Amino acid sequence: MKNNRKKLIKLISLKILLVSVLFIASLFIFALIANEAVLENEKIFDDKIFAFFSSFSTAGFIQMMKVFTFFGSSYFLLPAYLVLIGYFFIKRKPTYAIDIAIIAVSSTALMELLKRIFHRQRPTLPIIKGITSYSFPSGHALSAFIFCSILVFIVRDAVWRNTYKWMASVLLMLFALMIGVSRIALKVHYPTDVIASYCLGIVWVIVSLYLLKKMDRNYLVAKNLFSPENG
Repeated sequence: MKNNRKKLIKLISLKILLVSVLFIASLFIFALIANEAVLENEKIFDDKIFAFFSSFSTAGFIQMMKVFTFFGSSYFLLPAYLVLIGYFFIKRKPTYAIDIAIIAVSSTALMELLKRIFHRQRPTLPIIKGITSYSFPSGHALSAFIFCSILVFIVRDAVWRNTYKWMASVLLMLFALMIGVSRIALKVHYPTDVIASYCLGIVWVIVSLYLLKKMDRNYLVAKNLFSPENG
């Protein structure tokens, strides 16, 4: 019993350490990109990545990238969130539904705020025309990462084998990654926009889950305290 308890404590401590390192590293990379690539207008890295994609961009590849980029747009994500939230309300899990809504709305608000703060212009000669919003951070990459992260946490709580959970989680993260890649390949975002967006997504998911867990815990305590049985 004592050995199992020690193993659990070590596992929790390792998990906290890994999450802390991931949080700090992501925050540092985001700040570095914001300073060097956006404020200092350093584009050497971006130009090299653009050149890499240009070397093998065919009509079929571009069409595939347009399909991926659709899944990071509000045309897909808004209905998807509504379905997800509605599903948990139907299943009588309102806490899940509210938490998902809070993460979705807060991440969108943060993204819009940062776009207006940094005012980074889009790359020249984009393949998709007519986009007038600012470039940094990438809304598609951030929104896709947040949505897929939510799905990963839902999968984690599902009654599945661990192998299936890992497979589904990896596929979801790869899918979010491909949406970010599509924004670069279509030249509507700089590579640094996309990388910074993923870093921001990691930071925001960690902060959101931490705060929401505390809120949910406080809500349960208050509910039990003021329940009729305790009246």
